Amino acid sequence: MGGEVDGGERRLGRVLSFGIPDTALGLVMGYVEDPWDRDAISLVCRHWCRVDALSRKHVTVAMAYSTTPERLFRRFPCLESLKLKAKPRAAMFNLISDDWGGSASPWIRQLSATFHFLKKLHLRRMIVSDDDITVLVRAKAHMLVSLKLDRCSGFSTPSIALIARTCKKLETLFLEESAIAENENDEWIRELATNNSVLETLNFFLTDLRASPEYLTLLVRNCQRLKTLKISECFMPDLTNLFRTAQTLQEFAGGSFEEPDQQVGNRNYENYYFPPSLHRLSLLYMGTNEMQILFPYSAALKKLDLQFTYLITEDHCQIVQRCPNLETLEVRDVIGDRGLQVVAQTCKKLQRLRVERGDDDHGGLEDEQGRISQAGVIAVAQGCPELTYWAIHVSDITNAALETVGTFSRNLNDFRLVLLDREAHITGLPLDNGVRALLRGCTKLRRFAFYVRPGALTDVGLGYVGEFSKSVRYMLLGNVGESDNGILQLSRGCPSLQKLELRGCLFSEHALAMAALQLKSLRYLWVQGYRASPTGADLMAMVRPFWNIEFITPDQDGPCPDFRKQILAYYSLAGRRTDCPPSVIPLYPAF
Repeated sequence: MGGEVDGGERRLGRVLSFGIPDTALGLVMGYVEDPWDRDAISLVCRHWCRVDALSRKHVTVAMAYSTTPERLFRRFPCLESLKLKAKPRAAMFNLISDDWGGSASPWIRQLSATFHFLKKLHLRRMIVSDDDITVLVRAKAHMLVSLKLDRCSGFSTPSIALIARTCKKLETLFLEESAIAENENDEWIRELATNNSVLETLNFFLTDLRASPEYLTLLVRNCQRLKTLKISECFMPDLTNLFRTAQTLQEFAGGSFEEPDQQVGNRNYENYYFPPSLHRLSLLYMGTNEMQILFPYSAALKKLDLQFTYLITEDHCQIVQRCPNLETLEVRDVIGDRGLQVVAQTCKKLQRLRVERGDDDHGGLEDEQGRISQAGVIAVAQGCPELTYWAIHVSDITNAALETVGTFSRNLNDFRLVLLDREAHITGLPLDNGVRALLRGCTKLRRFAFYVRPGALTDVGLGYVGEFSKSVRYMLLGNVGESDNGILQLSRGCPSLQKLELRGCLFSEHALAMAALQLKSLRYLWVQGYRASPTGADLMAMVRPFWNIEFITPDQDGPCPDFRKQILAYYSLAGRRTDCPPSVIPLYPAF
């Protein structure tokens, strides 16, 4: 018999696991996908923690510097799938210098040497060298089924060719928005076509990679399981053979209606062929004269991306009213209120809606209809009750519109609103009551972004955000608050908030530090724009064990104004970074 405490713990473990063998317990845990729930399971007792460690198949590391690959392997030795992120999201908007860090080398060396069951690897916003890919392929080529290099840089097409030639079990190759050297060489597509017959997803959308129609056609001919093909620019009339060959294709993105180095006259796309299995579509540089290509297939479409087109408001209306089965729609704000009203009337199955900011000088935005206001927001909220994701850029908004979202969009788990600076006058500010109503109504919300202009959300409104964001785990706020009291009011709530990003709020260092201490679940804080103390010493009030604090200077050649200064703070079991460039100054730990 052991001590009374140890004996009690063993008895508790036996009671909780009574009659459930470890294998069965592991299988049951396999159905628990939410990482928060898995974390809670692992805290029940040491026995359940051990079973969780051995049965966990996927882990997402949201910040590469928060742990080490060695520590991760000790905790989860049987991982089959890993997603790893490095650079802050701000890097996507050119707010972080290119030399910030995020090298994948230490991770890939360890993954290749010790993670013996790893089949799926997703690297996001990381620097991946050709040598890294060589090491990875040498160790894992025989078992890799999915490789995603998502918004990564540092590698070249010969490395992609190496992957294509040696990873014969690869079902997914994802390169979207990555910066890839030697992009004129498309031999890697031929290598993939001749060496892989099980490929299901190939994605190099929004890259500069060259893709010849002949090699793409060869690919779809040899890869009979191919369901998703997202490519770079390739003249659509040259892809007719591809589409007639790809009878299993379900999603296509890319192509182009602009022929390189030539002035293209009007073409008739009325009889253009898409395979009947195609339900998700994104086309580049499509204009009014080409949109007829969609009409015969519109009723079958479940996803449509019109972000990279030259369509005006009326074009969007004509297309959308033919798409009653859409579940995902991505557009620019040129769709206007009128277009969103058509969406609300037509797309009753819509689950995801993304409305990005358009180019103010192109794409029909000079049309006064190409603006989003409270009218469009109210129409969508009332007409599309199944929405779970909604990101929208608006030129005007009211409390009533936000209240309507809270009343009708009860299934939202991700809501993001950006109030643009195009209009001199906004109808009704502040938006405190609208935000309160939205958060009270959308109880499933896990991610919330509210990027507005000064005066749109006061300290009172920030207090509402804290009070009613019970389940929100990620939050982005821009140009909110009036004083330090606002962020302190927010930090008294938000019990589930793990990741907070602030921009243009100009809170003091001391208030930011106090807020970080009060947000008990906070693991990550990024701030651009704050009132700095002369020495930065006020930030040290947030010091705690395993909490890294870094100062990022976007301009090293002169003084940095407050609105450009950045702070990055995050939990880390790896200690202080050892690869900081001159633009990153570690404040804590000091050594």
